[in-house]
Amino acid sequence: MPDKPLTVITYAASASLAAIALVYFFNPNYLMDGESSTSSASTRKKGVVGLSNPANDCFINSILQSLAGLGELRLYLIRELHRRKLDGHEVYALVPADGVDGKSIDLHKMRSLQSGEVTQGMKDVIDGLNERPIYKKIMSAGNFIAVLEHAFGTNISKSQQDAQEFLQIVAERLSDEYHAGKDARHRAVGLLTRQGTNVKPAGLGVSLEGNGLEESLSPTNMPSISEPHPSPTSDEETGFPLEGQTESQIECQFCHFIPKANPVSFVMLTLTVPQKNSTTLNECFDAYFKTEYIDDYKCDKCRLQHALTMFTKELATARSEEAKAAIQTKIDRVKDAIEKDPEQPPKDVVLPDSKLAPERRIARHVRITAFPKVLVIHLSRSIFDSRSSSTKNAAKVSFPEQLPLGGLLDRRKYKLLGLVSHKGTHNSGHYESFRRQHLYAPYSTPHVRQDSGPYSISATPGPSTVPSPRIAATPNNHAEGKASLPTDPEGVDLVSLSTSSPTPSISSTPQSSSSTRPSSGSDDGNILHGRPPTSVPPPAQLQDIMERRLMPQGDFSSRRTSAASNIVSVSDSILKRKKKTSDRWWRISDDKIKECKTSEVLGMQKEVYMLFYEMEKD
Repeated sequence: MPDKPLTVITYAASASLAAIALVYFFNPNYLMDGESSTSSASTRKKGVVGLSNPANDCFINSILQSLAGLGELRLYLIRELHRRKLDGHEVYALVPADGVDGKSIDLHKMRSLQSGEVTQGMKDVIDGLNERPIYKKIMSAGNFIAVLEHAFGTNISKSQQDAQEFLQIVAERLSDEYHAGKDARHRAVGLLTRQGTNVKPAGLGVSLEGNGLEESLSPTNMPSISEPHPSPTSDEETGFPLEGQTESQIECQFCHFIPKANPVSFVMLTLTVPQKNSTTLNECFDAYFKTEYIDDYKCDKCRLQHALTMFTKELATARSEEAKAAIQTKIDRVKDAIEKDPEQPPKDVVLPDSKLAPERRIARHVRITAFPKVLVIHLSRSIFDSRSSSTKNAAKVSFPEQLPLGGLLDRRKYKLLGLVSHKGTHNSGHYESFRRQHLYAPYSTPHVRQDSGPYSISATPGPSTVPSPRIAATPNNHAEGKASLPTDPEGVDLVSLSTSSPTPSISSTPQSSSSTRPSSGSDDGNILHGRPPTSVPPPAQLQDIMERRLMPQGDFSSRRTSAASNIVSVSDSILKRKKKTSDRWWRISDDKIKECKTSEVLGMQKEVYMLFYEMEKD
């Protein structure tokens, strides 16, 4: 008896150890492995891959981690590379004969752009960073750096660099590869159209081998870059998601002439942080888009008007008729240019020296004409001083999670998805990145039921794989002596349903469309006197029909209304749950990763350096 308590304690301890071992084996608890106690089980299953930092690579790692959290960029990479695969390498292997305006082009650079090697390298590294490991995993950005070095033909310095400059180089290269591939596709489509091959621009989808077009795509027969190409359709090119356009509009304050604005593409907006203790992102935008007044500007219209005044004075002092006629011709040409286009002065008229033209004051303002799907904002914190070295502006910049941009008629809404912070001085420091915990699908098929194209599954809407159940009709030998059976207004034979077996015979082989629509009066065993086989309603419909016949109209309508309202309320609650924004973020410092909340991200006002916003879909 004295040993019984000891035996019970021993058995209990053994059972506890066995239970702990089973739990740890089948469902590992990362608290035992030294993980933070604040991490949840769902977060551990949705981890993120880190990047190694062998030598001052934090500026590279922070940019790659931020780009990996952009769903629009990842979708673009998948589509672009899939399009290139469908087109075939022949479309992108040959370069045009001449460049723009007949200028010679760099053949090696053009082949590199049309091959899309940096696009492929970016997709590989982003796919690796979007894995969801259940344990700590680290990868290297060395392969992507090797791709960049091969594309530019130079080595990237391993010393401390600026993250903004690295992203500028990568984004502009991706944009150049997109436009080079787009031009190559348009040239190939134009060539195939001239050869009599009907090809859709959204994806060539044909092999150039065996069609007699290999010789036509030789460098001597390839059209130039400046040759007009067929205009693409809206579904063909979605564009590079980081690319937008701005226009700089100027207006002369004397004659109020507004020259034509030239659109300028951008992949990043650089906003200057004012030199004060704290500011907001809206103030930085206001400083970027505000009207700027510039003095000592040579206005084209004012120069023509000055020339017109000079020619008029010459006409008044001229004595010979020939001189007066020549001067009058100049006056007429200048007046015509002023009325039509002051930016295009008459070529056959020698204008007075531009130094003699009056200097005017102009108003200049910038506006966005094409909003990018992904808006990258760089906050310039550099303070340049001629007497000393550059310093860092440590002002606090508050930024919103939801960013409205544009006017009242073209308003766009953006959502914060990433951030790059910098700690340190102007010449040294460390970069960190913040990524919102979004789980994007690796592939998207939104065009399943659209027309045939490079992203559609089939050319026609997908037919139903399961045919509608039908009762095999039996021959009726007493049709003439029988009274007609009562039917429900819904078209269902209630007597036959009530007298038939509860499990009717259902044809297992699907019938074609021709067999389901026989001619009138045919009798092939399934149709009797031209009457089609009766469809079996589902049980819910049968119950609905019986309740409608046995229940008063008011009670039945009230039940249907209440049921519909319940369905609507459930659907609304599901949609509201789906629209809820994730409040969890990853804070990534090379290979060190931990969780944080949106409030902590918005609190990085002193360290914020770059912001990544993605346009919200309507």
